[in-house]
Amino acid sequence: MKVLGFESSCDETGVALVELAAGGTPRVLGQALHTQALMHEAYGGVVPELASRDHIRRVLPLARQVLAQSGTALADVDLVAYTRGPGLAGALLVGAGVAVALAAALGKPALGVHHLEGHLLSPFLAEPAPQFPFVALLVSGGHTQLMRVDGVGRYELLGETIDDAAGEAFDKTAKLLGLGYPGGPALARLADFGDESAFTLPRPMLRSGDLDFSFAGLKTAVLTQTRRLGQNVCEQNRANLAAATQAAIVEVLVAKSLRALDATGLERLVVAGGVGANVRLREQLDAGAARRGARVFYPPLALCTDNGAMIALAAAMRSTSGLAQASRDGSFDVRPRWPLAELARTTA
Repeated sequence: MKVLGFESSCDETGVALVELAAGGTPRVLGQALHTQALMHEAYGGVVPELASRDHIRRVLPLARQVLAQSGTALADVDLVAYTRGPGLAGALLVGAGVAVALAAALGKPALGVHHLEGHLLSPFLAEPAPQFPFVALLVSGGHTQLMRVDGVGRYELLGETIDDAAGEAFDKTAKLLGLGYPGGPALARLADFGDESAFTLPRPMLRSGDLDFSFAGLKTAVLTQTRRLGQNVCEQNRANLAAATQAAIVEVLVAKSLRALDATGLERLVVAGGVGANVRLREQLDAGAARRGARVFYPPLALCTDNGAMIALAAAMRSTSGLAQASRDGSFDVRPRWPLAELARTTA
C-alpha cells in the first residue's frame, strides 16, 4: 500500500509518500518539508492567517517534489491522507482540501488523520521499531501526555498537562530570554553553555503521586528571575537560566515517564513530538530506562517535528488494522480541537 500524506496543522507544510509492505514494514519513498519559522520569527509566534496562505503556496510544489523523488506516478497512490486535527483551522483546511480533491480526481479514498496519532506512531519509521504494547510520551507543541498504547487505536490516557505543556514552557522561556522563534531549539542550544545549578527553579507536580504535568508555575518562576536580573542581564546568566529551565522540564518528563513504566509494568517507552529531539531528554530517558531493563524508542530526528510521513504512516496502519473510515465522495471536515483520548474511545 502506498499512501500520500499531507500535514498542514500549523507552521510546517509536509508531504510524504510511505509504502507499507505486506509484512507491515513501512518505508518512506519520498518526503518534503517547508518550515515557516523565518516568516513567523518577526512576530514572535505563529500568525494563523499567514500560515494558511503559505501552506497554499507550498503544498502542490512539495507534492510534485515527493512524487518525482520517489519515482511514483499519481495513479500508483492507493490512499491519500491528511491531518484532520488538531491544529489551526485555516491551515488544516488547506491540506484537507488539497488531499480530498486529489483523491477524488484519482478515484482513490481519502483519510483524515489525528495529528497526535501521527506523532505517536512515527517511531515505527525508525530502525529498530517498537512493538506493542508500550508507554508513549507525547511532547508536541501544546501537548504533553502519557499514553498506554496496546495497538493502533487502542490508547489509554495515563496523564496529561493541566496547563502549559513542555513545549510551551520551552518556547515561553525562550521568549523571556530574548531568543528567536522557534524558542525550544534556541533555548536548548543556549543551555549547553550554562550552569543549571546557578538558579533554583521548581519542578511542578514532580511528587504529585499521579502522571499529570504542569509547567505554568515554572514559566512564572523564570519570569520572576528575569525581572530580578533586569534588562542588563549578562550572557552567562541567560545561559544559566536556560540550562536551569531545561533541567527542570527534563527532570519532570523523565520522572513521570519512568513512573508510567513502573505503573503499567511495560518495558518499552516511545517518545514522539518536537521536544523528543532534545538531547538532554534523550540521554536521561535512556539512562533511566536502562536501569529498569526497559528501552526507549524515538522517531528519526528529521521526523520529530511535524511532517507528512507520520500522517501517511498513521493512515496506512489504520487502514491495515481495519480502523480506517476513508471517504470517496469528496466530503471532509477538520477538527481544530480533537483530544486523542476521544479518538481512542471511538476506535478501541
